[in-house]
Amino acid sequence: MKTKKIKGYVECKYGQIHYQSYGSGQPLVLCHQSPSSLEMFAPAYSLLENNGIQAIGIDTPGYGQSDEPDTQPSIKDYAECIAEVINYLGCEPVSILGHHTGACIAAELSLLRPDLISRVILNGPPVMTTQEKNQIMNAIKNAPKVIPKKDGSHLKNLWEKRISFTPGWTDINAMHNGVIQMLRAGANDHFGFIAAFEYDLENAITKIKQPTMILTNTGDDIYFAAIRAKELRSDFVFTALIDGTHDIVDEQTNEWVDSIVDFIKKM
Repeated sequence: MKTKKIKGYVECKYGQIHYQSYGSGQPLVLCHQSPSSLEMFAPAYSLLENNGIQAIGIDTPGYGQSDEPDTQPSIKDYAECIAEVINYLGCEPVSILGHHTGACIAAELSLLRPDLISRVILNGPPVMTTQEKNQIMNAIKNAPKVIPKKDGSHLKNLWEKRISFTPGWTDINAMHNGVIQMLRAGANDHFGFIAAFEYDLENAITKIKQPTMILTNTGDDIYFAAIRAKELRSDFVFTALIDGTHDIVDEQTNEWVDSIVDFIKKM
């Protein structure tokens, strides 16, 4: 059966924010990593729908098909924009899942608007030291800028850039789609990283009151950070898939979806 998809836009402080909703059932909002879009969850939408989940993917401002901020947003700013979509759809309370940067947004929204959020899934939460954050940001800042060239070599450079940031990658389609999303993000593709690294996720995790799962995979480049999150909250459910990368949704779609459905249905 073909997945029923509804696409739309909602006004937020940065202009229009794009969302896609799949199926009906228990609502689950999906917040993507940086620099990506709601397309990172594309392999999972139909499977979530088949399990009685209304999957709602949202493009963070500046990514995918959402309007771009003129100035650097904070995680709170991003969370407020996600809240606008939830309010517009009138489907609260919702479960919310965030991957990497999205995990920061999910955590913040659970504190900012607890009336909207029933369950939280932190997928690869970046609980990192200042030194670790600076190391990643320096690598991002020092990476070659994407400047269009007649011979198209800038596209090859972007491909190589994403490969360098995805150790252990195996899924060529995930790599291709990831590069497309990087192109769409444009010159300010680093906004999401800066917001995430300026956010006190460790403090936020200690304050979350909703039932929460930390979801990770042992091949994620920041798997160690998820372990730190687990140590902060031993009462949270902890699920670790084996191997994979930050493209885990593509690499182990069934296992990823099963973990989410089990948590939402049982809690």
